[in-house]
Amino acid sequence: MKRLLAIVLLFPLYCWAVDFRQVTIVAKENNIAAQVLKEEVFKRTGLQWNISARRPGNGNTIIFTTGKGKPESYHVYYNDGSVFIEGADTRGQLFGAGYLLRILQYSEQSVSFPPGLDVSASPDKPVRGHQIGYRNLANSYDGWSPEQYEQYIRELAIFGTNSIEAIPFMPASPHFKLSSRDMNARISGFCKKYDLDFSVWTPASFDLHDTAKRSFFLRQFDTLFRESPRLDAVFFPGGDPGDNPPELVIPLLEELSAPLKRYHPKARIWLSLQGYDSIKCSYVYSYLDQKKPAWLGGIVVGPSSPSLESTRAAIPAQYKIRHYPDITHNVRCDYPVSWWDPAFAFTLGREAINPQPVYYANVYRFIAPYMDGFISYSDGAHDDLNKVVWSLLGWDAKMDEHTILQQYANFFFGSPVRELAADGILALERNWEGAIRNNGGIRTTLALWQQLEKEHPSLSGNWRWQMLVLRAYYDAYTRERAIREADLEAAANKALLSAKDPMGKAEKILQQADTPVYPEWRNKIIALCDSLYRSIALQTSVKKYKAAGPERGTILDFLDRPLNNRWWLEDKFKYIRTLPAAEQRKSLDTLARWEDPGPGSFYDDIGNVSKSPHVVRPEDWHTDPLMQRSDVPGFDWWDGGMSRKRLSWMVSMRWPSALRYDHLDPAARYMIRVTGNGECLLRANGVRLQPALYNKGIGELKEFPVPVSLSQTGALLLTFDSIDEEHLNWRQHSRVTEVWLIKL
Repeated sequence: MKRLLAIVLLFPLYCWAVDFRQVTIVAKENNIAAQVLKEEVFKRTGLQWNISARRPGNGNTIIFTTGKGKPESYHVYYNDGSVFIEGADTRGQLFGAGYLLRILQYSEQSVSFPPGLDVSASPDKPVRGHQIGYRNLANSYDGWSPEQYEQYIRELAIFGTNSIEAIPFMPASPHFKLSSRDMNARISGFCKKYDLDFSVWTPASFDLHDTAKRSFFLRQFDTLFRESPRLDAVFFPGGDPGDNPPELVIPLLEELSAPLKRYHPKARIWLSLQGYDSIKCSYVYSYLDQKKPAWLGGIVVGPSSPSLESTRAAIPAQYKIRHYPDITHNVRCDYPVSWWDPAFAFTLGREAINPQPVYYANVYRFIAPYMDGFISYSDGAHDDLNKVVWSLLGWDAKMDEHTILQQYANFFFGSPVRELAADGILALERNWEGAIRNNGGIRTTLALWQQLEKEHPSLSGNWRWQMLVLRAYYDAYTRERAIREADLEAAANKALLSAKDPMGKAEKILQQADTPVYPEWRNKIIALCDSLYRSIALQTSVKKYKAAGPERGTILDFLDRPLNNRWWLEDKFKYIRTLPAAEQRKSLDTLARWEDPGPGSFYDDIGNVSKSPHVVRPEDWHTDPLMQRSDVPGFDWWDGGMSRKRLSWMVSMRWPSALRYDHLDPAARYMIRVTGNGECLLRANGVRLQPALYNKGIGELKEFPVPVSLSQTGALLLTFDSIDEEHLNWRQHSRVTEVWLIKL
C-alpha cells in the first residue's frame, strides 16, 4: 500500500498514461474474479471486454494467474501491454481484481492506470467480515432482494472482505422478499460462488432448561446445515440476547457440533462471553483449558464481553479471537460518538447514516494487535463506509483514511468526483465534532455537497451518494434548528420574568419553532428519505416506512423533534397554572433562572458539550478511542425518543471525571446542587461532602454545602466516588445530569 501511495503521488489523475480500451481477459473457464472484473468495468465505462482461456496474439490483456504466497495474497503488475493479476489462490485473484477495480481511472469507453503499476499485498488479518442479517430489526437489509444481497456481497469482496455473517431463524418482516430460511440459503450460495466464508449468528433467547424449546432450536440447525451450500462458522452469543449460564450453553454447543461436522466438516463453532460475569467467564476458561474442544474455532469479543486483551490472556493459544465491533451505532453502544451534541443525539439517534473513517480507523488500529480478525455488527446499509474502512484496514492497518475514501469514491461514484467526494466524507465526520452551534463547518459541508450535486447530476440516483447528501442536509438543518430553538428558549425564559401573562408570552415565543427554519432543506431531506426507501428499503420512519422501532434509524420521525425544553416547559406551565398566584411567581422565577443561577454562580449540563464548561475531559478519542480512561455522555431512550422531560436529564453518562472551578470568591460560602438519578457520592478537593438535601429521583435535587475552608483557596475540584451497581441494569445506574455551584 505504501508503494501504491507513492505511485499515486507521482502520477496524479491527469498523468495516468496507460489507456486500456480493447482488452481480452485471460482466465480459466468460470473464473469468478474475471467475471467480476468484466462486469464492473462495463458498468462504469460501457467497455465490453471478452474473457478467453487463451492469450491472443496481440492487443492488451489482463491475465489471471496462480502464484505462490500467503493465502488470499495477490500481485498486480503491468508489463508490456498486459496487466497480470497473480493470486495465491482463487480468493487472491478476486482480491487482486478488486484492488484493480478500486484504482482504475474510469471514463466513457476508457480505463487507465499508472504506468508503474506493481503492487503485492497479503492481508494482516485472516478474518475480515460483516454481519448483514436478513431480519426485521435491520433498517434496510430486510427489504433487499437476492440480487441486491449478491451485489452487496460482491462489493464488500472488492474491498477485501472475506467473511459474511447471516442471521437465520428470524420471524417475518413486512419488508421480506423471501422467507428467512430461503434468503439465508441464497446468501450461503453467494458466499460459495465468490469463495467467501459464510457464518451464522444464532442466539438462544430462551431458557435452555426448557427441553421442548431446546429440542426445537437444535432441529432448526439441522435444517440450516443441510440447506446451506457453504457454512464455515456458527457464532453463539452467551448473552445479548439470552441469559443462559455456560453450564447449559457448552453442552448445547457440544451437541450442535455433531450435525455441523456431518454437513460441513471444516466448520467450527464460536462462542462469545457477552453478559458473562467473572464467575461464568472462569467456567468457560477452565473448560477450554481442560477439555480443549476441537469443535470450537475461537472466542468472539463483542459488546459487554471481557476485553480483547484479557480474553487473549485467558484462553489457550490454539483458539482464535474474533472481534464483533459495533460500527453501526452512534450512541448507547461500544463506540459512541465522543461528546456528541444532544441536538444530533435526539434527532439522528442511534442508527443514522454514520461515515466515521478517522474515528473507526483509530479504533481499529488500537485493538488490532489483540485480535485475529473481525466480523462487524451491522444493522443496515447506513454504515456502508465504515465496513469498507475496516475491510481495507484488515489488509493493511497503516493504510491512510484519505486513500481509503478515494478508492471508495472512485469505485462507487466515478473517477472525476473521487477527490472532492473523499473530502466531503471527511467533512461529514467533522460535522459531529464539538458544539453544534459553534461548528460553522457544518454549513460549509452542505455547500460542498450541494456543489457536487450540481456538477454530477448523474449520481442523484446512487444510494450511497444519496445517503451522504442526506446527512449533509440533515446536519445543516438540525444546526439551524438548534440555534434558533436555543434562542427561543432564552427569549421565553426572559418573558417568564415579566409581570403580565408571562406563560402566555413564553408559549407564543416557543411556538415560533413550528415554522420550519429552512423549508427547502426540510423538503429535500424528506425526498431523499423516500428515494432511499425505494432503492434500498432504508426505513427512516416507523409510520411511513414500517421501521422496526424508533431506534432503528428513523431520522425522519425526529426531523422536527424540539431541540430545546419546550415540551418540559409547556407541561410545567399546565401545573403552575393550578397554583396560587404567589407560588406561581416563585415557580416561574425558578424556571426562568434554571441555567442562570446568578452572579458568581455556575451551571453545567453534564452531557451537553456546549453547556458543560467546568467538566474536565481527561482525554478524547484520539488517545483513548475505547474511552477506557474517561466517560462520554450518551442519552437515554425514554418514550420512544419523544420524552417530554428536561433534555439535560436524559444523559446516560454516570458522572464526569471531575468539575473544576477557578477564581472563586475566597470569602464566600458556596453550595453544590445536583440533579440526576440514584446516589451521588460527591467530593470537593478530595473531601467527602455531606448532603443537606438528598432526593434520588430523575430530575430531583440534591444539595451539598461546601465548607468555607475548602473554597477559600479560590479553586474547587469536584469528583465522584464510584458505586458498584453491576447487579442493576444500566438504565437503573446512578448518574449525575446537572451541577450548580451556587454562591450564597
